[in-house]
Amino acid sequence: MSSERFPVYFIPHGGGPWPFMDFPAGPDGKKPWGDLDAFLKGLDAEIGRRPKAILVISGHWEGEPVPTVSTAARPGMLYDYSGFPEETYHLSYPAPGSPEVARRAKALLEKAGIPAAEDATRGYDHGVFVPLMVAYPDADVPIVMISLKNTLDVESHVAIGKALEPLRDEGVLILASGMSYHNMRMFFRDAPEHRQQAVRFDDWLSETVDIADPGERTARLATWDRNPDALACHVPDHDHLVPLFVAVGAAGADAGRHVFRGEFRGKPYSGYRFG
Repeated sequence: MSSERFPVYFIPHGGGPWPFMDFPAGPDGKKPWGDLDAFLKGLDAEIGRRPKAILVISGHWEGEPVPTVSTAARPGMLYDYSGFPEETYHLSYPAPGSPEVARRAKALLEKAGIPAAEDATRGYDHGVFVPLMVAYPDADVPIVMISLKNTLDVESHVAIGKALEPLRDEGVLILASGMSYHNMRMFFRDAPEHRQQAVRFDDWLSETVDIADPGERTARLATWDRNPDALACHVPDHDHLVPLFVAVGAAGADAGRHVFRGEFRGKPYSGYRFG
């Protein structure tokens, strides 16, 4: 493995177009997403060098029967949220795509025996453009997107990540964008018992990604849906957790580190780095 290989990140992308809105302070007096803003702004410096491209696995591109790679040279915008101020539907993030990296990603998947598809028209969803507008505001790093499979299972998504691992030695930053906590019914509710569930699951997830042995780490992650705290944190579905499965696969032998923890009304949400 090259000492110059890029790390893999699982990052939280927050709620809707949060950087461009003035959210009121919560009961704790803190502005929602303020901690996330600081974390994402420091991401480039923490990595220490610019990637030639970023491969993003977003929890907002699901429903495909096979992993699908964006091949557009100039992706547009996909405002896949509703009920927000009009100006948030005119945001622009003109980062280029990278058909070359997209083709390489697809070839790696197929080499691993994983059927893959291409999409030349998809724009940047808010799981992509929102965090990257904060982390790379100059839009000067090419971006390739890859979808989740509609199975949303652990095994096949870890395999997808494993197939893509060689990109880390080719100047590509693999970025899994989701949320470790994503219960839309409970985000704005102050329920002490539920907060305890959220804290316990966040601790369990951090312990899991920190396991050094890749097989043991994957095996424990595969039990997430037998954890009642986990099920309470991902309602109605777990699409925002699935990008982490891909990150764990792309990590290879690199154990994860808990590098960020924010809170939204007492519910923690976390970010992890592998390598």
